[in-house]
Amino acid sequence: MSLPFYIARRYLFAKKKHNAINIISAISVCGVALATMAMVCTLSVFNGFQEMVEQLFTAFDPQLKITAREGKVFSPDDPAIRQIQALPCVEVWTETLEDNAMVQYKDRQAMATIKGVEDNFEQLTQIDSLLYGTGTFLLHDPVADYGIMGVELMSELGTGIQFVDPLQVYAPKRKVRVNMANPAAAFNRKYLHSPGAVFIVNQQKYDARYILTSIDFARALFGYEAEVSAIELKLKPGEDTGHVQEQMQDIVGDRYVVQNRYEQQADVYRIMKIEKLISYLFLTFILAIACFNVIGSLSMLILDKREDAVTLRNLGADERLIAGIFLTEGRMIAACGAVLGVAGGLLLCFLQQQFGLISLGGGGGAFLVEAYPVSVHVADVLVVFITVIAVGFVSVWYPVRYLSRRLLR
Repeated sequence: MSLPFYIARRYLFAKKKHNAINIISAISVCGVALATMAMVCTLSVFNGFQEMVEQLFTAFDPQLKITAREGKVFSPDDPAIRQIQALPCVEVWTETLEDNAMVQYKDRQAMATIKGVEDNFEQLTQIDSLLYGTGTFLLHDPVADYGIMGVELMSELGTGIQFVDPLQVYAPKRKVRVNMANPAAAFNRKYLHSPGAVFIVNQQKYDARYILTSIDFARALFGYEAEVSAIELKLKPGEDTGHVQEQMQDIVGDRYVVQNRYEQQADVYRIMKIEKLISYLFLTFILAIACFNVIGSLSMLILDKREDAVTLRNLGADERLIAGIFLTEGRMIAACGAVLGVAGGLLLCFLQQQFGLISLGGGGGAFLVEAYPVSVHVADVLVVFITVIAVGFVSVWYPVRYLSRRLLR
C-alpha cells in the first residue's frame, strides 16, 4: 500500500478537528453519487423506451426487407431474387407493393399509403397483436377487397372501425396525362370495404398514413402487373440475421438493398441515440459541477492538516508526496461517489422494473405503459462509472496542486 493512499484513506474516514469538514466531505460524496445515480437511471430509461419502440416495430416491420436501390418497383422474377427465395434459412416470403393514393370516405379526404401484401403477411409479422375491433385480418374474398387502416387515419376520415359505405381510393394512372376537361379520367378509382378491424402501432408514420390490403388490389390500383416495391422476409428460428443479411446482399449485389429492422427505421433509432447522447452530455456537465464540492472539501482538509504537512516535511517528504496525499483523497471521494451512485442507480432501476414507482401519469390507458420502462445495459453502467472516475480525477488535479502550494507553505 502506497504512503499517499494510506494517509488519504485515514483522512477520509477519520474524524477531523472541525465537524464541518466531515459534513462537507459527506456532501461531496453524496453530490457525486446523486449525479452518478441520475446518469444510470436516465440512460436505462432511454434503453427502456428504445426496446419498447423496437417491440412495436417488430410487430409491423419484417425481419429483413429487400428493395431496389433505384426506382420504386422491380420484378420478383429476377434470378438473384429467386435465388434468395430458395435459401433454406427463409421461412416466410412475402411480396409487397406500396405507393401513395388519395382516399375518400363520404365528404372527407386524406392522403394515404396503400400497402398491398400477400395473404401470409400475418405469418411474417405479428399484425394480429396490433388489430383492434371485432374483425380479423382479412384482405379479400371472392366478392370484395378489404382495407385495414391505421387508427389515426380512421379518425381523420371518420369511418369508424366498421364502416358501411366503401372507402374510395384514387391513384393516378401511369404514363397518362391529365386532361383538364376531364381530370377524373387520369385516375384509377377502386373501392375498399371494412373487415371490422383497424391496427394500432402507436407510431404516427403508420397509424396516420397506412392502409393494408391485398397485393392484387394494389397492382390494379397503381397499374402494375407483377412488379413489387419490396420483398419482405422472415427467417427460421435460430438463424443469425446479420450473417444472412450479408449473404443476401452478396447475392443481389448493388442493384438491391437488404435491410434489417434497425435500418428500416434508421431515422427513429438515430433520433433516439442522439437524445440519449445529449442527455449523457448534460448529466456529465452536472457531474462536473458536483465535483466542485470535492474541491471545497479538499480545501478545508488542506487547511485542517497543515500541521501534518509540516511534520511530513520534517520527516523528508517533498511537495509532490504531500500533494499526492490530497490528490488521492479527492480521487477516493470521487470513487466512493461513483460506487454508491452506480449501486443506488441499479437499485432504483430494479425497483422501477418490479413495482413501477414512477408512473407516466394520465392513467386510463393514455400511454402504452403505465410506468417509465427501464432496461439496464452493462455497457452503459461501465461508461457511467468510467466517466465519473475520469471527471472526478481530472477536476481535482489542478486545484489540489495549486492549493497545496499556496496553503501548505
